[in-house]
Amino acid sequence: MRKGLFLAATLAVAAGTAGAAAAADERWVVVYSEKPAVAEFRDYGLVVLDSVHHPPIRPLLEQKKTVIGYISLGEVENYRDYYKAVEAEGILYEKNPNWPDSRYIDVRDTRWSRRVIEELVPRLLHKGFQGIFIDTLDNPGELERRDPVKFKGMTEAAANLVKAVRRHYPRMYIMLNRSYEILPAVEGQIDAVLGESVFTEIDFEKKAYRLADTKTYQQQVKWLKEAKARRPALKIYTLDYWPPTDAAGIARIYAEQRKNGFIPYVSVKDLDRVLKEPAR
Repeated sequence: MRKGLFLAATLAVAAGTAGAAAAADERWVVVYSEKPAVAEFRDYGLVVLDSVHHPPIRPLLEQKKTVIGYISLGEVENYRDYYKAVEAEGILYEKNPNWPDSRYIDVRDTRWSRRVIEELVPRLLHKGFQGIFIDTLDNPGELERRDPVKFKGMTEAAANLVKAVRRHYPRMYIMLNRSYEILPAVEGQIDAVLGESVFTEIDFEKKAYRLADTKTYQQQVKWLKEAKARRPALKIYTLDYWPPTDAAGIARIYAEQRKNGFIPYVSVKDLDRVLKEPAR
């Protein structure tokens, strides 16, 4: 997952008690490593895994879990096996400053849409994943704001890409990370939205975790609640990061996000382990 960028908005509204009760009964987890044993996923209904480095999928499916695979649609990492082919097409831009092994991509280019729909998504489904977790689609909107001429149409293209994926895979589970700018246009095409780094965030310069500033936190809560209000069937998940040794701090994050009516998970930056919620 990538730490996205987003527009300013007004303050959040109060949490709904019904949503909080529902969130308290659900668990989800995200891990980008093959190291955790299948038994560690026992308590989770939704499991998000890396598309390459992951534990065996079949045993998780046999436990009736929803298992979906990571796919980056607004960037391409240089370790993906299709990176060279995309680079040769000339549709990559500069590196993401927070993740220098990844470069932004021109989502307007039909070659990228075709690759996503005809190659990347089928690859995940053939592995056994029941759906996809879409990351980095907040980048196109940020690029267009940065340079409206050079990147004209990037935001609309990002939304159209999600719609195209749904059109080709109408029964596949789709979870979208952040991408608040396109959310109103695509929330009817997805099953879930993730708010990443909502209550806490990663300080990339200091390589540490910190609480998000109040305005940033409230902005994201507002966007997520508005999406839920517009489409009640939409699942709202959150992912926050915190030191694994601070059980009290982790418990506070879970409590805060459940109060908002969200389904939370707390982990570490590398997402390389199953970090259990502290006992209540």
